[in-house]
Amino acid sequence: MKMFIDTPKIYLHKQPVDFRKSINGLSMLVEHEMQQSPFSGALFVFCNQQRTRLKVLYWDQTGFCLWYKRLEKDKFRWPRLMPGKVLSISEQQWHWLLQGIDIQKLTPHQPLSYQSAG
Repeated sequence: MKMFIDTPKIYLHKQPVDFRKSINGLSMLVEHEMQQSPFSGALFVFCNQQRTRLKVLYWDQTGFCLWYKRLEKDKFRWPRLMPGKVLSISEQQWHWLLQGIDIQKLTPHQPLSYQSAG
């Protein structure tokens, strides 16, 4: 099962959160700390203090969904050094983060746009 394909936006809450928070508590963080609408369809990603667990909150047009992942070994490479309280990442970076790759150290080629080949 592939989850989170073609998501409109993915936002990381960079500071660890209390994992006793569920849908209501996390949606309040989205509104008040992340300054986003929890009803936008975006993925809102939260990590615990130890960086061994993730929670993802999203609205699927009929209600809130809460996805949870616990690592049995190792830690998520959480981008703590990147600027800002909230980080918007690409779908590729999201997949890298789930695979344990440090997205702070990866810099893909910049897209180019030309008007003429000559």
